[in-house]
Amino acid sequence: MLVLALDTATPAVTAGVVELTPDAPPRLLAQRVTVNAKAHGELLTPHLQEALADAGHTLKDLDAIVCGSGPGPFTGLRVGLVTAAALGQALNRPVYPVPTPDAIALDAATGSPLLVATDARRKEVYWAAYDAAGRRTDGPHVDKPADVLAKLPAVTAAAGEGAEIYADVLGLPTVDARYPSPTSLVAAAADELLAGARPAALTPLYLRRPDAVEPVGRKRVTK
Repeated sequence: MLVLALDTATPAVTAGVVELTPDAPPRLLAQRVTVNAKAHGELLTPHLQEALADAGHTLKDLDAIVCGSGPGPFTGLRVGLVTAAALGQALNRPVYPVPTPDAIALDAATGSPLLVATDARRKEVYWAAYDAAGRRTDGPHVDKPADVLAKLPAVTAAAGEGAEIYADVLGLPTVDARYPSPTSLVAAAADELLAGARPAALTPLYLRRPDAVEPVGRKRVTK
């Protein structure tokens, strides 16, 4: 299978082309990754086009699309999900959502209980806990780093940008896995992809209410 992997739930604008077969780990053919929290909308489509060109393929060659579903900030996360949904509809290809921390946990591959924490801004982190096999046991949640410790199952290491930013608060050794890779995104959905399973709903994991609110009344104008 030829799979396009996208993620915009973190500051990394990620697009990659991955080959998936039943008897081997996902194989990266090409990728484009730029860390820029303010450029998801500008960079994602050029990145996926360049990755496809580098891999020697076109959009029509794709068998499926995998997209990180967050949690992440509203604007960035929407870019990836909307792009994936539009491509899936235009190409008539299935689109599989993958919680972004699940992919980071696979990249970390510690073989021991793990915390994955990404930067949620506002001095908070999005976090989830994983067992030694990389299976999620708790989360995802959004909390202040100090509050994570009170809720966290026993883990021995941490991964993700949030874990690095707040390493002094969390007090855990960090693994070099800041953002999800295209191969880990595909690996997280590999069983569904290979089985041809019907994808879950492409629902973003926001975990927060939006900052913007709908006006409740007309603003009074005085002369």
